[in-house]
Amino acid sequence: MVALSVQIEIAGGLSWARWKRLVQAVDMLGYRGLYCCDHFLPGAQGYVDSVEIMTAFTYLADHSPRLEFGSLVAPVTFRDPVMLARQAMALDDLSGGRMVLGVGAGWMEREHTTFGYPLGDKATRTKRLSEALEVITRLCRSEEPVSFSGNFYTLRDAKLLPRSPRPNGPRILIGGTGPKRTLPLTARYADAWNAGGLSPAVYRETSSHLDDLVITAGRDPRTVRRTLMQQVVCYRNDAELGRRLQWLTRLAPELQGQPPSAFREFLRGRSPNAIVGSPSQCLEQIHAYVEAGVEEIMIQRMDLDDIEGLQIIAEEVLPRV
Repeated sequence: MVALSVQIEIAGGLSWARWKRLVQAVDMLGYRGLYCCDHFLPGAQGYVDSVEIMTAFTYLADHSPRLEFGSLVAPVTFRDPVMLARQAMALDDLSGGRMVLGVGAGWMEREHTTFGYPLGDKATRTKRLSEALEVITRLCRSEEPVSFSGNFYTLRDAKLLPRSPRPNGPRILIGGTGPKRTLPLTARYADAWNAGGLSPAVYRETSSHLDDLVITAGRDPRTVRRTLMQQVVCYRNDAELGRRLQWLTRLAPELQGQPPSAFREFLRGRSPNAIVGSPSQCLEQIHAYVEAGVEEIMIQRMDLDDIEGLQIIAEEVLPRV
């Protein structure tokens, strides 16, 4: 068995109208959860609607009685870890324990330059993330006041109230596959691990390496949930395929007017491990990931208005996984 959730690109033009529509649809269609990346703007150029995710999650927590939700992921370069912990605990409390706090080191140079946040080199980002995770987990998981002194953050007898309804606070998710930095941090701090775009074979190998690191950290590998962010394009005929992939014309205007097969080939070249095909073909590809150890797939959505695409997966695939 594998859970299916939805992940959307918040810098893909996420307005409040779209967010409200997505919350209602994802809840009604029976998906497990709804996740958002955390960005101000697109990575390449231009400016689009991009609602603030903690405000968006407050709306979701109040308007959906069952959906899990979370950041995939929130960069600690512009998200202060103390405030992140406070917001996550409040949202977990408000929702009755449905918040998943995905945390990352930050990567998009454009948004950091545009808004004046220092990004730093990879080593600096890793050190900052490590300290941020220490701050977040101490604040969320300790009932007593905590102290911490680092290069980036300092706590002195700090305690946040109200607490999360769960003893260890909101679940912490870390995304990435780096064997020297990201995976060791995952093994030490995370309740869930997320990887994006991997083949089943590479996912299995990376997950096995994570098992070893979790054991070395003195933990049970079964306590770290294995998740995958992956595009899923399910269609029953060429007309549906064409509608599912129209968003690609934003990246490749030359596709305009081309047959659906050209869109499919372009997507395969851009995302070779995307799950693409008829319902039965998508099921076969999903089962390959289940055999590789995936427990939850966050279906990456690029077209925020394509509710029909979510409905097809919910009707044709979700009941069979």
